[in-house]
Amino acid sequence: MKQTEETSSSEEINDSEDRQLTEHAILPPSVQIAGTALVPFDPLQIYLMEIKRYDLLTREEEKELAIRVVEHKDDKAAYRLVTANLRLVVKIAMDFHRYWTKNLLDLIQEGNLGLLQAVKKFDPYRGIKFSYYASFWIKAYILKFIMDNWKLVKIGTTQSQRKLFFNLAKERDKLIAQGFTPEPKLLAERLDVKEEEVVEMTQRLGGWEVSLSSPMGDDSREAFDAFLPDPKTPIDEQLSDAQNRDLLIKSLQEFRKTLSGKEADIFDNRIMAEKPLTLQDLGNKYHISRERIRQLQEKIINQIKKWLKERIPNFEEEYGDFLK
Repeated sequence: MKQTEETSSSEEINDSEDRQLTEHAILPPSVQIAGTALVPFDPLQIYLMEIKRYDLLTREEEKELAIRVVEHKDDKAAYRLVTANLRLVVKIAMDFHRYWTKNLLDLIQEGNLGLLQAVKKFDPYRGIKFSYYASFWIKAYILKFIMDNWKLVKIGTTQSQRKLFFNLAKERDKLIAQGFTPEPKLLAERLDVKEEEVVEMTQRLGGWEVSLSSPMGDDSREAFDAFLPDPKTPIDEQLSDAQNRDLLIKSLQEFRKTLSGKEADIFDNRIMAEKPLTLQDLGNKYHISRERIRQLQEKIINQIKKWLKERIPNFEEEYGDFLK
């Protein structure tokens, strides 16, 4: 009995020593001087230590917890699913971290949001392992965060661009390790994208944002925005548009003089009016059916098109959608 107690006591001492060694190993060197905390603990290392407290789950346990979440809205089961997969988030975040950002905690935070979404969406009856399913949501949230914060100008606005953004650097490193030169053409073949897309993404990733008001060089007074195209319509196009508009209005006024009675009324209050009368209103006014008004309207529109084609050069090219 005495030997058993001594053994138990010895094990407790060893466990305590192991714990102290573990805690000591994760602290920054500056914290480990004579037991005095010269700087705060590293939050990342503390987080990693905390999530080790949560046990991993077997596939059967995952399914049981997921069923409780789906059928009973069990918050405790959801909490258990999330905490057991926090290490999965860290693993995925570190994979992204090697290429795209220096702040790993930001990526972990976004990955945890993806993990929460995975718990909400997971269907335990489809025979898919939860960690496998969750990894897609975790990657999606992390990748979206990177896309939104990588640069002021968005660099991954389509699914193919997001895929290229994530895989380009990894594929380049892989080719170099295999002894190949990572030329754009070879990268495009490996990633199944166009060569121009590889070149464009490489340029985006390699450049930095520049203020448009900053000078182009140390000895230059010209700013970058001086070389941007003027968003205003060129004066010659403005004059041409004004002339075409005047010609169109004049031609319509001339056509109006050829109409009288019901047809003139339909032209004024139906075809050209900002707030046109309904077919029923005009039908009631002239004691005829809505269909008859519609037929007259169609006839007038065809006459207008014919009239304008004869008087305006390139009418169909300039006004193809007119009176459709």
